[in-house]
Amino acid sequence: MNKNFTFLLNFIAFFLFLTGNIMAQSKNGSVSGSIKTSDGNPASYVSVGLKNTGKTTQTDEKGNFTIKNITPGTYTIKTSAVGVSAQEKSVTVVAGETVNADFTIAESLSQLDEVAINGYKTPNRKPVNLGKIAIAPMDLPQAVQIIGKQIITDQQVNSLGDVMKNVNGVALGANRGAVGENFFARGYSLGSNNIFKNGARTTIGGSPEASTLESVEVLKGSAALLYGGVTGGAVVNMVTKKPKFENGGEVSMRTGSYDQYKPTVDLYGPISKKIAFRAIGTYENAGSFRDFVKSKRFYINPSLLYKVSEQTEVLVQGDYLKSDFTPDFGVGSVNNQIVDFGRDKFINTPWAYNKTNTTTAQANLTHKFNENWKLNAIGSFQAYNRNYYGSERIQANAAGISTRNLSRALSKEYTYNQQININGSFSTGSIKHTVLFGVDADQSRVTSNAFAYGKDAKGVNITILNYGNVNVFDPTTYYGSGIMPEAFGITSTLAPTYRYGAFVQDLIEITEQFKVLAGLRYTDQKNASSRALNLETGVTTPGATKFDDAFSPKLGLIYQPLKTTSLYISYANNFITNTGTDIFYAALPPSLVDQYEAGIKNDFFGGRLSANLTYYKIKNSNTAQTAMFDQNGNLNSNTNIKQLNGTTSSDGVEIDLTGSILPGLNLTAGYSYNFMRYTNTPDIIGMIEDVRLVGTTKNTANATLFYTFQEGAVKGLKLGASAFYTGKRNGGWNDAKNAPVLRLIPLSAFTTVDFSAGYNWKKFSLLAKVSNITNELNYFVHENYSVNPIAPRQFVTTLSYKF
Repeated sequence: MNKNFTFLLNFIAFFLFLTGNIMAQSKNGSVSGSIKTSDGNPASYVSVGLKNTGKTTQTDEKGNFTIKNITPGTYTIKTSAVGVSAQEKSVTVVAGETVNADFTIAESLSQLDEVAINGYKTPNRKPVNLGKIAIAPMDLPQAVQIIGKQIITDQQVNSLGDVMKNVNGVALGANRGAVGENFFARGYSLGSNNIFKNGARTTIGGSPEASTLESVEVLKGSAALLYGGVTGGAVVNMVTKKPKFENGGEVSMRTGSYDQYKPTVDLYGPISKKIAFRAIGTYENAGSFRDFVKSKRFYINPSLLYKVSEQTEVLVQGDYLKSDFTPDFGVGSVNNQIVDFGRDKFINTPWAYNKTNTTTAQANLTHKFNENWKLNAIGSFQAYNRNYYGSERIQANAAGISTRNLSRALSKEYTYNQQININGSFSTGSIKHTVLFGVDADQSRVTSNAFAYGKDAKGVNITILNYGNVNVFDPTTYYGSGIMPEAFGITSTLAPTYRYGAFVQDLIEITEQFKVLAGLRYTDQKNASSRALNLETGVTTPGATKFDDAFSPKLGLIYQPLKTTSLYISYANNFITNTGTDIFYAALPPSLVDQYEAGIKNDFFGGRLSANLTYYKIKNSNTAQTAMFDQNGNLNSNTNIKQLNGTTSSDGVEIDLTGSILPGLNLTAGYSYNFMRYTNTPDIIGMIEDVRLVGTTKNTANATLFYTFQEGAVKGLKLGASAFYTGKRNGGWNDAKNAPVLRLIPLSAFTTVDFSAGYNWKKFSLLAKVSNITNELNYFVHENYSVNPIAPRQFVTTLSYKF
């Protein structure tokens, strides 16, 4: 009773405070206006404040600002931002009225972009491209994280994996054969369906090039409403650099440990008053801390921006990546355990190769009907080819002896994406609506070949060939014969997939404090009949056609008691298509995923520090995994034969900190916890419950701090440090309750620390980094055969010149 009475008193006090505050505000006035650049574009995220009052705000993406609840009187309003000349105006505020104050700054939009790397814009106020509409994360009932070009440059990132280390709730689960990084978000694997480039799905097979990245946006949790066909973990959007209507560019040279050399050229400028271009090219040649492992990469990224009119623009961009590297499955396992016999030891065949080619093209049309309504249309194409040969599964016995069975792969993927999005705003009475309508489609055609390595005495194809046993403890056995056996194709399988979807979303602003985001999507997916062509007989064997469709709803409630604080709760549902068949070769039904999320987003110190907290719970009704036994009770090795293992639950917490509290000081930090496990599985043959799923990580944390001296004799000197913590996780396999032997491989936690130092002088910059200073040793594990050690202590430096 006492608790109820205390609660009632607190509620009455809060209500009286709120009522008094509202009455006080009605007696005050406000100031609003807009800020534009010298070339007439909106100046987004410029700080605006009343001097000597503590009242500050930032312009939105349209350059507009409003400062409310100002006591009547005369004030000086001041604008400020990094790289922007400060301006001041005198304004007189009258009770119950709004006074207008517009500014035009001397800098152009391009000049602001150039200095943004030294400044800070609160990510809670900056709309993300992943949202398909200009809604700031503060108004989204979902966790969002943006890794901007400041971090990308300061950390000298070389791959998407380097960027993702800064994203809480997303962790590298495995790096199978060093061929493809497998990220997990909130317990769910992020496949190619979850990775986007400029809003269109893309492959990460060749390891995306980082030199073209402007930023990386991560929309955590379910994004099925906007994209369909994605897992419940997150979607990742790589935003590339765009053309500019000013001449400029940058040349740089990066070099580092193990003979790494990487020159990069970035040129941009106008072709005419309406057309601008940009071209980015790079070449990389690098060795590795792993014996005999090397890579060569060539990349080019041209783009054109055509401003058809004030309302319409067309952006055409494409890129080509040739990435050739040594497939490396690490040190393998010994008797299902990880043994340190040297992280540099390379056990694949000496001639192993992996060659990839990725070509993309995209056209993006944006048309503004008026200030409130806009259309965006995207069409994209991607071709990805992979040519691979080597051995894979190093699974040694207790004596260290392992076979090296060969694996040959040749595949081609062609994917197409089309989408049309219309967004706008209107009011129904006092209620404001920000709506988004969209339709999209994806088509893919994947051709993969199976190979043989000769014929036996009966003329039957030899599909399993051991290159020769190896003793992992004896390097003299690694080389083998040195001869690459001839492999020839025996089947070529074409697998088409078609996906279509339509959705509607409405952000309803009931009051300035209470908002609702609601949406519904319908997705239809068709895995068309595959066609397996026997290359020797010419006979084609068709497969079954599978249809999946579902409605994916989303509902979020948002409460913003202050302009700088947003609290939300949300629910979302999506389905995940399960590939493969059950043990009786019947198609598997999709998994249905329910996600619940709650969070709070805060901006402090006038937007110079953002602190966000998120809690989530995700339930999956049907989780598929490779079946342990086939229909005859024998151990199954066919990864296309699967079993539905029942329900999984994924719970977690994420904390994000981002800010620039002092000029030149930039901070990014965070922590995440995740526990994904089976919670309801069949007796005997079901999976063991309450055991962390393979690939998921219990705890991750990161912190990056960079400071650039702003004045004095050391002006331009930059110092920085980054620390990355990866918690306990499991390799191997999750096991069934009737498994004769448990095959989990527990992996310990580890932390790596990097230190950076650099100097900016006029148009030159030099930045150096020592990574993994403590020379930590740990592993990323796929099953029990691709056991890849993390890199030891390394050095990298980049010299750049801007013009």
